[in-house]
Amino acid sequence: MKQENIRNVAIIAHVDHGKTTIVDRLLYTAGVFRENQQVDERVLDSNDQERERGITILSKNVSITYKDVKINVIDTPGHADFGGEVERVLNMADGALLIVDAFEGPMPQTRFVLQHALAQGMRIVVVVNKIDRPGARPEEVVDEVFDLMVELDASDEQLDFPVVYTSAIGGYARYEYTDDNMNMIPLLETILDEIPAPDVDPEGPIAMQICTVDHSSFVGRIGVGRLSSGSIKKKQQVMVIKNDADGTRYNTTLTQVFTFEELGKKEQQEVYAGDIVAVVGVEDADIGDMVTSVDNPVRFDPIAVEEPTMAVVFEASTSPLVGREGDIVGARQLKERLMKEAESNISMRITELEDKSGVEVAGRGVLHLSVLMETMRREGFEFQVGRPRVLIKTAEDGSKLEPIEEATVDVPSEYAGKVIEVFGTAGGEMTDMFSRGEQTHLVFKIPTRGTMGLNTRLLNVTHGEANMFHHFYEYGPYRGEFAGRKNGCMISMSTEKSVAYALDTLQERGTLYIGPGEDCYEGMIVGASAKEGDMVVNVAKTKNLGNQRSSGADKAIQLTPPVTFTLEEALEYIEDDELVEITPKNIRLRKRLLSAVERKKAEKGKL
Repeated sequence: MKQENIRNVAIIAHVDHGKTTIVDRLLYTAGVFRENQQVDERVLDSNDQERERGITILSKNVSITYKDVKINVIDTPGHADFGGEVERVLNMADGALLIVDAFEGPMPQTRFVLQHALAQGMRIVVVVNKIDRPGARPEEVVDEVFDLMVELDASDEQLDFPVVYTSAIGGYARYEYTDDNMNMIPLLETILDEIPAPDVDPEGPIAMQICTVDHSSFVGRIGVGRLSSGSIKKKQQVMVIKNDADGTRYNTTLTQVFTFEELGKKEQQEVYAGDIVAVVGVEDADIGDMVTSVDNPVRFDPIAVEEPTMAVVFEASTSPLVGREGDIVGARQLKERLMKEAESNISMRITELEDKSGVEVAGRGVLHLSVLMETMRREGFEFQVGRPRVLIKTAEDGSKLEPIEEATVDVPSEYAGKVIEVFGTAGGEMTDMFSRGEQTHLVFKIPTRGTMGLNTRLLNVTHGEANMFHHFYEYGPYRGEFAGRKNGCMISMSTEKSVAYALDTLQERGTLYIGPGEDCYEGMIVGASAKEGDMVVNVAKTKNLGNQRSSGADKAIQLTPPVTFTLEEALEYIEDDELVEITPKNIRLRKRLLSAVERKKAEKGKL
């Protein structure tokens, strides 16, 4: 039976194609905000990092009521490391809005999510955004979307997709980009007309599969999913069937039931099939768990939760500067914070090391791990992390298996050869290549290890033109050791402030990572040497002042601005014997052993 008063629609878009701004405009049109209300731009990107990085990390739900129909808008993450979230989120939707930039056209990231949506047989509405942008080419972009859908094996029905043209910044949606209306009504009308209403059984037994898990410090875990049949009342007893091989079952009472109304959750006495609901009372709620009827249990196919592929060890900081910039520096507090994260973040695996020296956090890539680090440094934590390592498995025959990613790159055709060369040095194999106009589309299989620092190298050889997207593909045979970093580092020999005079002579011998007047300590990495092999340097050296004046006046010191690292770049740069020191104010690189004598001893011990 169709629930005509509900539409569940997912939003698919490449990073920065205007997804979140469009949702803001729809909320305005539906009267969620008053005309004069001050509202943060991009309400869906509610955490600071999402706003700064311009990405959606966690999927969120909002709802809009238009013509007495409730439209649940389900946001999907656009970044590869959050790809697992995408598949689950699509399980809650009946159709999708595909948002594409009217200038850039469909991008590699769009392809990944769109492929899943098409495979689920979803109705796709194409939204060509930024039609007011200089150089916009809406008609060509629609043709490109059509070609992409053909490549992804869309059905004839899916290929007959409706198109709406929008300017999210301008606040309008149009059936034809030449129209002159200045509101979002055409997009809302298209959602009602084209996205199918949920086909559910309101009279059947309770059946809800948990697709995402929220966490509240007051009530613990909150299971979110679509109610596929029946209705759920507050204080009702239900059966939970776990998403494991045995299908473990137990009964529990749901203490609270919520639906998503406008920008938040609203507690309900009873909710009905077809809506997206959040339930409290399933203490160990996990992805894929079934909440169902005690008398007539229903079980859906299990949801595969993607396993972490990369791990990093968090330790309390041992830097000589510890405690100067962060409020929280203790190993116990670090462990407590990470164990709290383990309760709410089910996509990470967090375990204390056997020797209690640190806590290992396993996630789905460098970005996934660095988002947690960034969150913690903003909370006032100071800590250090080692080099991320990929998680190796052992096959039944005893051979080593490592995670392999599928990487897609769109690049101007003139740089295709350079891209293939870079992938070759990182253990990548090309599996597909075709040209579309001036662009070449390349597909590679590459070990997760090979993706470390790959994006930076690609941008360097293509002058910033490459657009790469990669996601976990499978565990495959181990591809052998890769060469590490070619150049050595410059390492500070003492704990002092850096001096411009010293840096002036050092910049001739490599690239600096620090400027003058910065706190340095013995063992801290202050730059990259132009040659192989590490070099211990004096960053505090000053000019010898004699009693006679030099014939030439002192030349003015001109320092090249130092290279600064983002968290992801720092993690991808370091080697096994190095650490990244993270404080609320700085990201520093250092050797694991700070003393040059200790490092020499360790080197001799290896020989």
